Amino acid sequence: MASQLKVTAPFVCLFLVYLVGWADAAGECGRTPINAAATSLSPCLGAASNVRAKVSPACCTKVNALIKSAPTCLCTVLLSPLAKKAGIKPAIAITVPKRCNIKSRPAGKKCGRYTVP
Repeated sequence: MASQLKVTAPFVCLFLVYLVGWADAAGECGRTPINAAATSLSPCLGAASNVRAKVSPACCTKVNALIKSAPTCLCTVLLSPLAKKAGIKPAIAITVPKRCNIKSRPAGKKCGRYTVP
């Protein structure tokens, strides 16, 4: 019994630290996990991969909402491993807010090695 407690106690402590951290965590995308934020931008896949692709109204709506709620989240999503796997090209994707004519975009701000136009 004592040896079982020695093994279990560290796992319980780690689990509690995880829960407390998860409950209080607010990253670049607020309380929304980055993968969920990235998935919400799926209407933008074509426009984020091809500068000549038309940006859909659904994409613009999602990007505008993300910029208003968590401006740094867009950059985090564009540079995420999930975006890379989806074929997103950050240099092109960073132009989507401008192509959507979003006035409140963070123009001039850095996103990794890219600058928001």
